[in-house]
Order: sequence, then structure tokens, then C-alpha cells
Amino acid sequence: MDDIVDLVRRSLAEETYGEFTDRVDAQAAELRRAIAAGEFDNEAFSVGLEVELYAINSVPEPPEPDDEEDEAETEEDGADEAALDDDLSGGDGGSAWDGSLDPQEASDGSGASLEPENETPPPDEDGTDAPADADADDDFGPGEGPSLDVDPDSPLAPDEPADVEPDEPEPAVEAEADADDDEPYMDPEEWEGRLTRLPDVVFDGEANKELGLHNAEINTEPNTFDGAGMEVQTTAVEMHTKQARAQADKHNCELILDAMWTIPPEEGGKAYLSAHEVRDGVVLADNMRQAPRYVALDNEAVQHAGGSIDFSVPGYEGSFPTILFESLATSIQPHLQIPDTDAFPEYYNAAIRTLGPLLALSVNSPFLPADFYPEDTDGEWLCANTEQELRISAFEQSVNTSENPKVKVPRDIDTVEDVVDRVVADDLFGPFLREWLDESDRDALEDEIWEFDHKRGTYWRWLRCVIGGTPVEGASDERSLRIEYRPLPTQPHVKDMIGLQALTVGLIRGLVVADHPVTELPWVEAERSFYAAAADGMEADLSWVTIHGERTTDHEVIFDEIFRFARLGLEEQDLPEARIDEYLDSIEDRYDAGQTPSGWKIDRVRAHLADGLALDEAMTEMQREYFENCREHHAFAEWL
Repeated sequence: MDDIVDLVRRSLAEETYGEFTDRVDAQAAELRRAIAAGEFDNEAFSVGLEVELYAINSVPEPPEPDDEEDEAETEEDGADEAALDDDLSGGDGGSAWDGSLDPQEASDGSGASLEPENETPPPDEDGTDAPADADADDDFGPGEGPSLDVDPDSPLAPDEPADVEPDEPEPAVEAEADADDDEPYMDPEEWEGRLTRLPDVVFDGEANKELGLHNAEINTEPNTFDGAGMEVQTTAVEMHTKQARAQADKHNCELILDAMWTIPPEEGGKAYLSAHEVRDGVVLADNMRQAPRYVALDNEAVQHAGGSIDFSVPGYEGSFPTILFESLATSIQPHLQIPDTDAFPEYYNAAIRTLGPLLALSVNSPFLPADFYPEDTDGEWLCANTEQELRISAFEQSVNTSENPKVKVPRDIDTVEDVVDRVVADDLFGPFLREWLDESDRDALEDEIWEFDHKRGTYWRWLRCVIGGTPVEGASDERSLRIEYRPLPTQPHVKDMIGLQALTVGLIRGLVVADHPVTELPWVEAERSFYAAAADGMEADLSWVTIHGERTTDHEVIFDEIFRFARLGLEEQDLPEARIDEYLDSIEDRYDAGQTPSGWKIDRVRAHLADGLALDEAMTEMQREYFENCREHHAFAEWL
């Protein structure tokens, strides 16, 4: 831990700021030259996806019956249990989850997997047929972080230097599973679905570490944006999520696809997020990953805020000693690589206009943890006034502590070089020098622009450009430019997340293919629409410009174009019509039903309040119903 403190103190030293800034300026100048020379042009579009999750205590299995004493009873109850299983899983088991994100086989081909039944696996990135275990080729090593970027949605990736080891282990989960113990790890009647910390062993597979000890992230390798590439994306999300959940389950944890946790850990939500110590002037949050760069960013933000960071949303006013309350929320981030750098501004500016409508379709975090709200909070008032996507406020308020806010809707760009200039001009947070963590030669692009990319990682706009990344066979080398689409919350099901990924990348591509005049919508209206969607979800006052150049706030017109041009973009990338329908139907169905995950959560809390429950009890019941629906269904629209 002393080594981490030393690195953080070096990061925040005045002399580091000067050296870091000089390196960023030099690297930015080289990037501008290379981009202008066409060195970042590529062959084809590619796509990728980041998915964040949080962990709760898994539902304990009941104790095993004594072999002799209960054998007869077990046989007699077998038929009844099978019938109950069918009831809980939606009938004959053909449309159910088995408690993880592993889809069960379905006789009618309607399983949770987006892959067609009885077909060969999708081709791999090189166009060859993938063997049965091909997904192993895309494995991430522990702690490698996102394959598409050096940082997740939270501030910077936790890539700890190999020679820095904390003196104290991370807090452990309640107990580690014992394969020889037939007793459950806790009394099933005491299970509450509380937030819990993930042990390090969970990250030996497909999961990557995130800001909070309760967080994990799943990433896909980038693939070409075509039919085969989208098939690989679908399979990767399904299999990586399944593997991570299975690994967590061995240690009495369940990884949840949700946008904000509401059932706090045993010590309480505010206590969990506030626990910290101070060593030699450095703040160390107890439940934050002790990666030096995380800690440096945390201390920088807290210093700018004057020692504590205020957080204010409907129903809650408070402050925190660290940025860890950002880890209340989780998200998904689709990526779209643009092969023609000259066209990048057109795609980027069009994408800004889509932020409001796509967030309105996907909102999923209307409530903070139940114990945040004062006991005298009027539940009906809260349901009527809460923001539909609290993640937006949580992220913005956690790190927008410097003079110039860092988390916001980005301005339009005029030239592709603007994406470099914006990073250079952004406020500096927690600078690091590469040699502190890696003394090897700077051979690859990621090494050559290491300090620039570190600063780009703190350019926390809701839409941003990522420069460089993983090569994609048939699409790009390591020199590429891509859009990272950041405001979308994690969704209840894999099918929903793949649907949103397809909708996002398809829409951005389709708007440009059609020469759609959406960028004629003033930027200020696009910004207003985004925050209206965060506040009101599907009821938001949105603004749009139609294909005919007319301004409209009519939802029917707006979303007709959203889905129509998303289909056009996917068709342009040679996706079969049947697959396009399968990707988009789950999102179109929720639109047709006029419901979002946030709307469902609010309705369920209202129903429990009407039944006489207190607000905290109503929220807990809602959240457990959410968990159960995630296990039993394939898409959110099936809940309705």
C-alpha cells in the first residue's frame, strides 16, 4: 500500500504536471500529422461492446437431504418439483434461464441465444468457421481490462503495475464455496440479494476489474461490422457473461445485469461508499480497487471539490469523501470504428443527435439504494419526481469537480483533428508517466501515445473518440478511430444489450448512408433532449430533424425514423433481414408497449406502496422481482 501512496503523491506533484503536459503536446502533434496523412484510414467498419455488472449474494441452495431418511420423500416430491420448475421457468423450460445467462435449449428455437438453432457456429474474425471452443481464443487475461480501450466507463482502467502489491488483501465475500459441504453458505430464508464484493478469483476468466470491489466488466473483441461480425459479437457477449457468472457463483456471488444497485450491503450503502482511510495525505477508499491511477484520480477529484463531493438528486442530498459513489451505476458502451477519417466528423455529429432518443428507450436506474432516502420520504412523490436515469447524475457529479466539467455532451467537431485538440484542452486529472508502470521500449502505437491516451481516458464525454486499438482482420490495424457511445445503462438481458448495440451502430451508420439532415438539429437541442431523456425516459420532450428537414417533437415520427434508419444501416452492412429483425425486435417491442426498465421499476414500487409497504420495503420487493425476471425471461419486453 505504501508503494501505491508513493505513486499517487508523485502523480499529484507539480513537476509531474509539467512533464506530462509536454509529452501529451508532443504526442498530439504526431497524431495530428498521422491522421492528416491518412495513416488512420482503414478498410472497413468494426464494432465492439463493453458491459458492466454488479454482484449480489447468490441465492443459497437448500441443504441436501439425508440420503436414507429423505430418499422416499425426494422420490415422491420429484414430480411436484418438476412441475414447479416448469411454472417458474415459464412452462416447459423452453424459454427460461437456468439462473445464469446460459440460455436453455428450446424445442421451438426461441431460446435466449440470438444464434440460430442447429446451425454451424458463426465464422471467426478471419472468416473461417470457428471451432466449438473458439471463444477461448478471445480470452482476456486477468486485469487486462477492456479489449477495445485502456479504460472502462469509470475513471481509467485498473492496470496495476506488477511490482506494486497492496499490504492488505481486498475485502472478501462472506464465504468461499466448499464443494464438500452440503450446507448452504447462508440460511436461504435470510437471503436478501444484498450487494457484495467480488473475490479476485472471479477475474481469472472473462470478467475484468472495475472501479468498485462489487463491479465487473465484460468486453468483446472488436469484429468487422457485418453479418458474421455481429454473430461473433452476440456469441462473445453470451459466453463471456455466462463464464463470468459461473465463476462468481462458485464463490456465492451472482453477477447482475442492471444499471444501479438498490439493496445495500450489510453495513449500508452510504457507509460502504464512504469508508476510507488517509495515509500520508492520500485518501484510500476501502471498497475501491487499489490501482494507483484510480487512487490518483480519486484524490484529484476530491481536492478540486474541497475535501468532499456533493451529490444531489430528487429525494437525496449528501456528500461523499471519494468518487466511489460513481460505482452505484453500470452501463454498456457500443463502439463503432469509422474507416474513413475524413468522414469521422459526420458520424460523430450525427451520433450526438441520437443520444436523447436512445437513452429514452433504455433508461434503467430510477432509484438509489433504499437506505439513501430519509425515513420520511414520500414514496409516491419520489416515484413521480425521480430521474429515470440516475446514472447520468451520479457519474457527472462524482467527477465534475474541476473548473471545466469533464462529463457532459460533447460539442460538434469540424475536422477529425478536433478529437485530438479536445483532449489536449481538457482539464488534467491524475497524470501518470509510463515509466512508473512500464519501463519497456515504446514499440507499438499504444506505447508511443501512452500519456495522450491516459489523458484521453479522463475525457469523460458521453460520446468520445478513441484513437488506436485492437487490430481487426479485414477491417483495421492498430491505427484507427472509433466512436465510443457511453450513456446507455446496462440492460436486464443479453438480448436487450445486443439489441441496443445493433440499434446504436446501425442508426449512426444509417443516418450517414442516407445523407440524413439530422445534424441540422441545433447542438443545444440535442443536449437538451439528452438530459430530458435522463429525467423523463420515454415521456421526455425530445427534438429531432426528419429526413425531409423538418423539426419535430412527435415521438411517433422520431422513433419511426430511429428504427427505420437503424435497419438501413444494418442492411448497408449486409446483415440478413431476419437477423436485423431478431436484433431490433426486443427494443421495438418495448417501444410499442410504451415501457422501459425504469418505468417498470417505478410501477412496481408504486404497486407495493399501494399494498401498504414502506418505501424501503417496496424498493426491495421490486428489486427481487427484477432479479427473478432476469432469470426467467430472455428480453425485457417479455416482462410486460
